Amino acid sequence: MTKTSLRFTKRPADVHFFLGDERMTNGQIAGTLDLIADLLEVTGANAFRVRAYRNGARAIQDMTESIADLVSEGTARLMEIDGVGKAVAEKCVTLVQTGELPQLNELLEKTPKSVLALLRIPNLGPKKVAALYKELNIVDLDQLKAACDEGRVRELKGFGLKTEEIILKGLAIAEAANRRIYWEAADEIAQALSEHLRACPSIKQLELAGSYRRRRDTVGDLDVLVVSGDHNDVMNRLGDFSGVTDVLVRGDTKMSVRLDTGLQIDLRVVPEASFGAALQYFTGSKEHNVAIRAMAKARGLKVNEWGVFQVDGEKEDQLAGATEAGVYGSLGLPIIAPELREGRREIEWAESDALPDLIELSDIRGDLHMHTTASDGRHDMAQMVKAARDLGLSYIAITDHSQRVAMARGLNPERLLAQWAEIEAFNATLDDGFLVLKGIECDILEAGGMDLPDDVLAQADWVLASVHYGQRQPREQITERILGAIENPYVSAIAHPTGRLLNQREPYALDMEAVMQSAKTHGKILELNASPQRLDLHDQHLAAAKSLGIPVVINTDAHSIDGLANMRFGILQARRGGLEKCDVVNTRSLEDLRSLLC
Repeated sequence: MTKTSLRFTKRPADVHFFLGDERMTNGQIAGTLDLIADLLEVTGANAFRVRAYRNGARAIQDMTESIADLVSEGTARLMEIDGVGKAVAEKCVTLVQTGELPQLNELLEKTPKSVLALLRIPNLGPKKVAALYKELNIVDLDQLKAACDEGRVRELKGFGLKTEEIILKGLAIAEAANRRIYWEAADEIAQALSEHLRACPSIKQLELAGSYRRRRDTVGDLDVLVVSGDHNDVMNRLGDFSGVTDVLVRGDTKMSVRLDTGLQIDLRVVPEASFGAALQYFTGSKEHNVAIRAMAKARGLKVNEWGVFQVDGEKEDQLAGATEAGVYGSLGLPIIAPELREGRREIEWAESDALPDLIELSDIRGDLHMHTTASDGRHDMAQMVKAARDLGLSYIAITDHSQRVAMARGLNPERLLAQWAEIEAFNATLDDGFLVLKGIECDILEAGGMDLPDDVLAQADWVLASVHYGQRQPREQITERILGAIENPYVSAIAHPTGRLLNQREPYALDMEAVMQSAKTHGKILELNASPQRLDLHDQHLAAAKSLGIPVVINTDAHSIDGLANMRFGILQARRGGLEKCDVVNTRSLEDLRSLLC
């Protein structure tokens, strides 16, 4: 739920709305009209046209009745709303009925999509964006920063040095608003926000929804649902949250704010009788909610954010809505874990009583990917062991880098064998069953083959094979490198298989189908790297691995004792892939793990 709820395809002219055929809310309609006004102003349209869309957006945002419901009564009914003229009324009808606006598509054809990022700079406004676009040909944030640094912006009429300083200060906010943030970062804000809001005595119920609740690897905004008898009290409390810089929308039931990080928070106050329905509605993906609505329709029911209703002509009786369990139960389904609500196979599983018993953090017995001061870690082996034992683990593997990763002081054969001797001596001092496995993160060389000789790897308990160089090689070449590692008899698992870094680097051009088939054939393990910047494999790859019977290991890739806490993020990603305890090798006892590796 962003201000406009737009998700763009590759071509700027192809604009589709996130809700698809779901009923659009007043806030989403108003946000779209505001966007049209912004684009009209940027392209130099008549000021009266711009004002008409702004007035219409403001009027619709403040409406308590649903515009989507009024559309069926035609444009004349919409024009009875003070501030809504014929043009705006017609746009509302088209928007609700089709989910898109040809006029908006045309405006986006005329304006580079990157210009939209300029509109996110606080205190800049469409008029100044239009001047930057037309007079300096600035179309993105990088060009704007360069123009400010060069002093060209201050020379424009109506700008000056102070405006240039404001722009430079707002660039960071605009850049942050232009991309999704790691779930880890969103969780820190969400926890602080929840604690802040729960101190408000008028709040009876509170939950966060959206992609955050589905535990997606990145989050675009935070959606908060509350039950309260005093919406002003709740909204005042949100306005007092640390970091709030802008109030974007404030009405009777919805408030949207932006933080100084650029993250948007959307708060909705809902009736207690509808809280579960709203939580289900604003948690599920579009595809999940479409499937739920189709099930309801087939049973003569209607499901929306207000509840589940028995429909009999014009009469609608509410059957459920106070709880999510009631919403799903009214359709004959058990409650579906939020992580699974992506519109894949979860409905099928629920109908056949086959929902997976999703893995929990408490199921993990060991961590098989971590680094020490022997390469690029911050803590030595003894410190890592103590931290792991404090977390309740039964075993770990020390997997420092191999020699190819020279920048990380990777280990050559001599240093590695010395480290393994140290590990054996250390294990001899332990008398409680805890064990440190002799491991290595061994690079897969650019020309193929492993970074260390087989006679060294043969002495390891655990060998992770990974790619750190040659990441831009052609699909066939990088795939062959990884397939070669899978076929090596001493390799236990492939670490961070696709090499992605969220918001920083795309995955390798890799044939994952071939990699998975080879892993299945050779009985090898694929890693889910739990670093919140990686979360590699992603959820759909994990689901594919599960369906093929390929074992997965969830590792933290910790470079410090604090990094061991990354396991939590890996567990959430595994749940999104439908993984159960039995699908993950490091839920096994040490004895069972060793039997798997033999």
